[in-house]
Amino acid sequence: MRIDVISAVVKILEAPLNESILKRAQDKGLAEIVLHNLRDYATDRYRHVDDKPFGGGAGMVLKPEPLFSCLDKLLGERSYDEVIYLTPQGAKFNQKKANTLSLKKNLLFICGHYKGIDQRVIDKYVTKEISIGDYVITGGEAAAIVVIDSVVRLLPGVLGDSESALTDSFQTDSGFDAPVYTRPAEIDGMKVPEVLLGGNHKDIAAWRLDQGKKKYSRVKRKKL
Repeated sequence: MRIDVISAVVKILEAPLNESILKRAQDKGLAEIVLHNLRDYATDRYRHVDDKPFGGGAGMVLKPEPLFSCLDKLLGERSYDEVIYLTPQGAKFNQKKANTLSLKKNLLFICGHYKGIDQRVIDKYVTKEISIGDYVITGGEAAAIVVIDSVVRLLPGVLGDSESALTDSFQTDSGFDAPVYTRPAEIDGMKVPEVLLGGNHKDIAAWRLDQGKKKYSRVKRKKL
């Protein structure tokens, strides 16, 4: 899979996208993540990529010209399955959407900043708008990291345990993982549940499913 990311502040993306599982995926040749600095496509000597919004109001908007130039270049080099804009107004991201995106070959992400991007960029290029939640963050970079991480870890061969991605939270019937424990079996008077020490995999699976459902129910009640 190839993933291209357009950003006005690429330094925010550099470290997170080149560490841990994402680095492993790239080292194995299973994913290629390419960052594009929007300021490289600015037309003035100061590399401005934003301007005041028409109609007035606070904040700045990413200009269409640099984005048009960058997108035209990338789309001229390859076809993308999705051109994704990270925005609070997008469809809520979830595990099902991550699973779907993990089956694609080429993805292109546009990171908004300030008050967002000129609507004409969305109208001309964007095929999907995604939100990671109902709250405001400084820019789309953090959202892009979340989506890319959740997608890349699903690619075959990325994780050491071939079943890890399939048993993650939200991939199972319970919605959440059960509590997890490791050695020692007792610390400060707190013991690991006996079922996990017995070696009966059927009982363990049933316990994990039940615990995941209970945790999910508690969270749902808190939301209500």
